[in-house]
Amino acid sequence: MATLFLIPNTLGECVLRNVLPDGNADVIRSLRHFIVEDVRTARRFLKLVDKGIDIDSLTFYELNQHTDAASVASMLEPMASGNDMGVISEAGCPAVADPGADVVAIAQRRGYRVVPLVGPSSILLSVMASGFNGQSFAFLGYLPIDAAERQKAVKKMETRIYAESQTQIFIETPYRNSKLVEQLLIWCQPSTKLCIAYGITTPNENIRTRTIAEWKKQLPVLDKVPCIYLLYK
Repeated sequence: MATLFLIPNTLGECVLRNVLPDGNADVIRSLRHFIVEDVRTARRFLKLVDKGIDIDSLTFYELNQHTDAASVASMLEPMASGNDMGVISEAGCPAVADPGADVVAIAQRRGYRVVPLVGPSSILLSVMASGFNGQSFAFLGYLPIDAAERQKAVKKMETRIYAESQTQIFIETPYRNSKLVEQLLIWCQPSTKLCIAYGITTPNENIRTRTIAEWKKQLPVLDKVPCIYLLYK
């Protein structure tokens, strides 16, 4: 039976051996078909894994927000002929806050073997370092853009924090970071804790937990920096 390997990528510039097991490279070398978000960055990642890989001999299928939903299923056609395939995320683990989830769902329905490889997840790593509840947490992805809807979402998260002791995790487009933090400082209770994490596993890693009242005394500079945010009581 053909296997679909879910291949984690790095979260940023870092020493590869610090975040990815050597076994991942062995799997990558065995594959000739890859489903990726962007061919150019995927090729660069594969060369980083092994400079000796013959990139031109590989077949790439792009799966991103521009991909026609009707064409997703056809990407798995090599597996029908017994070929193993790999899914590579742009950063972190495939199929987690990632379009790769769609093709994994199809592979599961067709009865193919799906194997997730070990690699960095900003969600889990940030929970580990936040000091928040790691037994009950929810990842909500992006919050609504509309201010009224966003405020409603934040209030809902805060309610769950205090009622259910559940850590709330979310992300934002980097250029909206400053606006998001400003809104959180206005909408959240002073005692609510906010963890802001960026550069995880890179030399610029910064994971800091403070109360809303403490963050108000010193706002972080987060323009154009990919961040992950966590709220807790």
